[in-house]
Amino acid sequence: MYRNEIALLLENGHDVIQYQADNDSISNTIKKLRLVQGTVFSFSQYFKFKKFLIIEKPDVVHVHNYFPIISPAVFYACSRAGVPVVHTLHNFRAICPTGLLMFEGQITEKSLTGSSWWSVAKKVYRESFAGTFVVACMIEFHKAVGTWHKKVNKYISLTQFAKQKYIQAGWPDERLIIKPNFIEDPIEEATQLDDKVGGYGIYVGRLSAEKGIDILLKSWNEINYPLKVVGNGPQEDLLHTCDNKKVDYLGLRQKNEVLELVKKADFLVMASTWYEGFPMVLVEAFACGTCAVVPNLGGMAEIVEDGVTGLHFEAGNAEDLNRKIAWLLEHPDKMQEMGR
Repeated sequence: MYRNEIALLLENGHDVIQYQADNDSISNTIKKLRLVQGTVFSFSQYFKFKKFLIIEKPDVVHVHNYFPIISPAVFYACSRAGVPVVHTLHNFRAICPTGLLMFEGQITEKSLTGSSWWSVAKKVYRESFAGTFVVACMIEFHKAVGTWHKKVNKYISLTQFAKQKYIQAGWPDERLIIKPNFIEDPIEEATQLDDKVGGYGIYVGRLSAEKGIDILLKSWNEINYPLKVVGNGPQEDLLHTCDNKKVDYLGLRQKNEVLELVKKADFLVMASTWYEGFPMVLVEAFACGTCAVVPNLGGMAEIVEDGVTGLHFEAGNAEDLNRKIAWLLEHPDKMQEMGR
């Protein structure tokens, strides 16, 4: 999404200057120890970025990610330099150390109306007590000093659902606006949608627990229809050991290959058990004229209109997913209509 926005701005005649910090640079123990303090507020990044602002004199700063190296110090540097700042909220890291509002496979909103200190004993951040403590310190410090009310001019939320979660956590309603993710249209003319070959469903994404890979595979044991799976991740072994001949694991593929696979698919399926943000794969599916089957959960249920651009199923319920896939296969005309 970051690259898409840069391309769009450049295309419309704006100058774009990028400021980046590579998390891979955290290589030795000394750097990691310095990062502990720097995650809450990095003084080195504050002075470095303030100098950057003086030299470049931007009209506006758009922050996509500051964690963990740059830290919220970036907002204080902008405020000091008198440069307005916009911040896109891609996840829930600023209000919960889990980043997902999820722990041990279950949605948890303890951090929204209370504090995030509960997470430290649970070691929710990378299974580390120290790491979780640092992230909780960052959240609670900036909540206490009013960073989010005083130092950011506008927030971009990807969905109405995510916006409401931030408001629930005490963030300023009047500064939160909604701007969905987008892509450049991969299909020049609507007539190209007639090229849809079909004959399979498709999953595209990370292979991890919160994506509901186990639910997807359990469901497909009862579905007599091909499923292509694209992606990789910590639960990749579930695909390697899957003996269901209807499931075709393709691994990672190039973006143009993925779009072609999505374009030809009858439907896209997601089985996530967390709220999600604004999955780019849904934008890509819609752009390719492919309907989507998603859980009735979080932003996914907002993006996919049930019965119009796809179907909803009960989150975590493999049997309900079976029923919705069966309905699609029994109503191919309706499935194509939703995709179109």
